[in-house]
Amino acid sequence: MNDINTLSRRKFIQTSATVSGGLLLSFYLPAFGRGLKSAIAPPADFAPNAFLRIGTDNIVTVIVNHSEMGQGCYTSLPMIIADELDADWGKVRIEAAPVDPVYNHPGFGMQGTGGSTSTWVEWDRFRNAGATGRYLLVAAAAQTWNVDPSTCRTEKGFVIHDVTGRKLSYGELVDKAATITAPKEVKLKEAKDFKLIGKPTKRLDTPEKIDGSAIFGLDVKIPGLLTAVIARPPVFGGKVKSFNADKAKAIAGVKDVVQIDRGIAVVANGFWPAKLGREALEVEWDEGPLASLDSITQRKEYDELARQTGASAKKEGDVSAAKEKATKKIEAVYELPYLAHAPMEPLNCVADVKADSCEIWVGTQFQTVDAMTAAAITGLKPNQVKLHTTLLGGGFGRRAVPDAHFVAEAVQVSKAIKNPVKVVWTREDDIRGGYYRPAAHHVISAGIDSSGKPLFWQQQIVCQSFATGTPFEGALIKDGVDLVAVEGSADLAYHVPNMQVNWNMAPAGVPTLWWRSVGHSHNAFVTETFIDELAKLAGKDPYQYRRSLLEKHPRHKRVLEMAAEKSGWGKPLPAGRARGIAVHESFGSFIAYVAEVSIPKAGVVKVHKVVGAVDCGPVVNPDTVKAQIEGGVVFGITAALYGEITFEKGRVKQSNFHDYRMLRMNEMPVVEVHIVDSKEKMGGVGEPGVPPIAPAVANALFVLTGKRIHKLPFKDSDLKKKV
Repeated sequence: MNDINTLSRRKFIQTSATVSGGLLLSFYLPAFGRGLKSAIAPPADFAPNAFLRIGTDNIVTVIVNHSEMGQGCYTSLPMIIADELDADWGKVRIEAAPVDPVYNHPGFGMQGTGGSTSTWVEWDRFRNAGATGRYLLVAAAAQTWNVDPSTCRTEKGFVIHDVTGRKLSYGELVDKAATITAPKEVKLKEAKDFKLIGKPTKRLDTPEKIDGSAIFGLDVKIPGLLTAVIARPPVFGGKVKSFNADKAKAIAGVKDVVQIDRGIAVVANGFWPAKLGREALEVEWDEGPLASLDSITQRKEYDELARQTGASAKKEGDVSAAKEKATKKIEAVYELPYLAHAPMEPLNCVADVKADSCEIWVGTQFQTVDAMTAAAITGLKPNQVKLHTTLLGGGFGRRAVPDAHFVAEAVQVSKAIKNPVKVVWTREDDIRGGYYRPAAHHVISAGIDSSGKPLFWQQQIVCQSFATGTPFEGALIKDGVDLVAVEGSADLAYHVPNMQVNWNMAPAGVPTLWWRSVGHSHNAFVTETFIDELAKLAGKDPYQYRRSLLEKHPRHKRVLEMAAEKSGWGKPLPAGRARGIAVHESFGSFIAYVAEVSIPKAGVVKVHKVVGAVDCGPVVNPDTVKAQIEGGVVFGITAALYGEITFEKGRVKQSNFHDYRMLRMNEMPVVEVHIVDSKEKMGGVGEPGVPPIAPAVANALFVLTGKRIHKLPFKDSDLKKKV
């Protein structure tokens, strides 16, 4: 299969520009069309805009255009509308948006979820959606009572006229409200009048997840559905030479075996016969140019690249001259591995391709890309493709794929067999299936002056670019630099007068992709452990040293101070324990962690407690913020302790949770989250919780062992005291 299927980059950009034009103007339902109206609003309901529907039964349905993968947008976004609407929260329901330009991400120009943007990017749009509904309902009540709308107020799903004591429920007003023209602008609430926003609120999707009625991709069932598993090349870039399907077809339940772009699909009346059929399949592979890929050799190649100049991502002052003036200098080489996303629910997709339609059910982060890919494969018009977004059992970026390969596979199989099919990836398929966080190699040096302040900072970063050659290249590659590769380093907050950050693109081949917190995930580890080394070189406390370098970055400084205060920084700890600290900004939010760590026995790291401070601007649901920070801690510690994808003879060595481990329940630290009361610009919380945790733990380990850790995951040798 081509990198972007049959969809060229030029065509994608042209189409994206078309569908994203006039996004905020195409707000009301008449802007729909393309056969999607019936999926958006039943005629009996009042739909003042694309995101809100109110029934005569008083049920308020919020149509959410971002994918719910555990991050809480199915609650935070309805909270915004419900607060402005003054809805009864007990009557609020959620519905996944269909694919339509009106639901495009305001920043992406397409429908998708990522970059920790779901809440802040929709803040204004969803507030206006709720306020518009409230305006129309008040107007309808005022007309009914023949009173001035200014004498009416709203509360928990009712319009109330205090002068006469009359009140009407929203459901009683929807018919009249539907006849009133909405204004172009509506008055929004002041923050002091919020009733839901800023308050801890139970999630709307929790009950169905508890009782089992929630529908994830793997739960989808439609009449006549068959199941397929796919034999893919054992080496990335490999191709099918030949295959013999006789033994596979002999397995009871196997219905068909078909070749598609990415391999051989075994189709059966259930998952197990399809899996057994794949095991019986005889395939000869052309393993391609990566057949000899080896992690040890690759590290040497990366180190050689790191010694070359590369493209300049940041240049301030004169590093060469500063080197001559520095009183003390240090240098380090960092190695960070490929990482799999490993969501709890492996990839899957249901497709039903007919002569004049294509219907898809999938847990995806990239609705527009997936639908366009399906149209390209089937030759259908965009309005003949219908995509249903299910709940996602974790995403972390893995379900936001520019080539839409896991959707393309299902569409190709269904088209070939002329039957609806569910393509299911096993855990092994998922771990070995590529699209990893890129491996990274850093060579970094710095020096301090006689007072201990940083005088120069020089950093060379080597990693792959997953943006190159995709529709995202224009936005993510600037002046030869992949902005994702250097984020968190090129914008270092600490004051260093002479600074140089360069990037060298590593050879492509291994499929890579954004992984929760993306470039920040490796750059924060490097910068936050290396600044700790500078503090030691200067003979300073690592907290106070950071604090002294953040005078021009008050939001960094504030969370740093809060984390230090709440953790009892500097106070005695039980014997055998130590604290480490780190602070980092990503996706518009600022996080500081203090990790309390011990080494209870040889080769074992125990993180007892993590105290976090977060400034993400105005908060919609504090419970969501806390949950996401807790999740980020788990994600980051897991990667630091265990995360590593390695290659031998072109093949991925890891396969499942026994050799690509997750943090266990008994390893989970106590996580204490403190939220800064902030009126600054709103940021995200899905990803920012990840970057600072690994360096905070590594910095604590230094206190215990006297050793600096420059490679992840932690190795046994890192945990022995320096002699």
